[in-house]
Amino acid sequence: MSALAPSPLAIVDAEPLPRQEEVLTDAALAFVAELHRQFTPRRDELLARRAERRAEIARTSTLDFLPETAAVREDDSWKVAPAPAALNDRRVEITGPTDRKMTINALNSGAKVWLADFEDASAPTWENVVLGQLNLTDAYERRIDFTDERSGKSYALKGADELATVVMRPRGWHLDERHLQVEGQAVPGALVDFGLYFFHNAKRLIELGKGPYFYLPKTESYLEARLWNDIFVFAQDYVGIPQGTVRATVLIETITAAYQMEEILYELRDHASGLNAGRWDYLFSIVKNFRDGGSKFVLPDRNLVTMTAPFMRAYTELLVRTCHKRGAHAIGGMAAFIPSRKDAEVNKVAFEKVKNDKDREAGDGFDGSWVAHPDLVPIAMKSFDAVLGDKPNQKDRLREDVSVAPGDLIAIDSLDAKPTYDGLVNAVQVGIRYIEAWLRGLGAVAIFNLMEDAATAEISRSQIWQWINAGVVFETGETATADLARKVAAEELAAIREEIGDEAFTSGKWQQAHDLLLQVSLDADYADFLTLPAYEQLR
Repeated sequence: MSALAPSPLAIVDAEPLPRQEEVLTDAALAFVAELHRQFTPRRDELLARRAERRAEIARTSTLDFLPETAAVREDDSWKVAPAPAALNDRRVEITGPTDRKMTINALNSGAKVWLADFEDASAPTWENVVLGQLNLTDAYERRIDFTDERSGKSYALKGADELATVVMRPRGWHLDERHLQVEGQAVPGALVDFGLYFFHNAKRLIELGKGPYFYLPKTESYLEARLWNDIFVFAQDYVGIPQGTVRATVLIETITAAYQMEEILYELRDHASGLNAGRWDYLFSIVKNFRDGGSKFVLPDRNLVTMTAPFMRAYTELLVRTCHKRGAHAIGGMAAFIPSRKDAEVNKVAFEKVKNDKDREAGDGFDGSWVAHPDLVPIAMKSFDAVLGDKPNQKDRLREDVSVAPGDLIAIDSLDAKPTYDGLVNAVQVGIRYIEAWLRGLGAVAIFNLMEDAATAEISRSQIWQWINAGVVFETGETATADLARKVAAEELAAIREEIGDEAFTSGKWQQAHDLLLQVSLDADYADFLTLPAYEQLR
């Protein structure tokens, strides 16, 4: 462990929280401050590169595999490090925020892995940031329990050998943590989340036979993966654990990263565990990057873009082939359905869809997949058990039959579907309802029997923006305009007030959510991330 100097890190504008001193120790803050000093300048450069690349896409309306990294792709000799035992079988992974109840339920769910989320399923209130860390440490120390005040139901952990392996997801590079600053500059949220978790738990996890494992969100280039790799090398040395103890799974949820999958694995190869197909953020990224590319890049309603769409097939099959070629796990997409306690018929139809989706992923060669609710774990497990049997994964399926050309990944017009008026209404409904909950500190929200997170709101507002700017004409004969979006939003706001009553409406953040959705959907200057203006309003 490096010698400690007084931490220059200041806690700013934050109400004290119970037991926060266990998380925000002098030693942990000194580590986060050192991460900030060493790596934030490179983070800033990489964010600037994102803007440059987006400007280039606006000029060319195309993307290609990188000529400057062809040697990495053509060299068949390299592989990622072998998976540690705790991450070798990942056939079902459950996702969710790190509140106390979810922590227990996810670990107990029967899934092999829990994605403990500080990113899209968590609104980054100071309470969620700090107490989420505390909940994970309490779980590793087996001192976590929870009693639901409303139902009186108690929750406690099962035996250690029955618990899911934790893979923690920090915030994306674009988000800062305003409550932790060095000389007036906010520390990147990614470094706060990673730093506090790693510092407190790396050695503890090794003692438990596991390790500090991470999901890396919203990566846009292999240079961003290189930055993470350098952070891992520094962090392992800092706390004195062997190099290669960290393992990272990268979400391929941006269109630019889809063209750099091999390079991303190469940069992280001593620390890489796999890649994941993150569907909603991927669609959001396509809209964001090709928003001025004309009608051929206009996406239909999000519910009409299934994983069997040709450009989505190209993306997922290339991901499986790339991972298995390099010895990495390929993890499939999210089953977001939330079972209804009232409607057995809704459940029956949805469970069949989930089964078909997971059957397809297992059949395509994925080594595992995501679910959002414990009731879906057995369904997904059955799909992967049928293909894997006793094997922990199917990395031996190299999928050499797959061949993806650069244009295949952005052949949006290969999809035989168009935007609909109902799609506009749904985007507004989901957008307002999600943002309202987010502004109250909730990141994972059940809406219309689906577990929605920030990626959902991003695709909703991006589609509204794209349809208006492309002058889409719906099947009703109406043209997508700002005035039409305002009309639909006003009707939805009135419907919500009618549904929940004046008192609940007034005590919520409904008007604020309505205004913010319209702001990011109608502004001529497209906001890179909805969560940036939303964070300014999060208190």
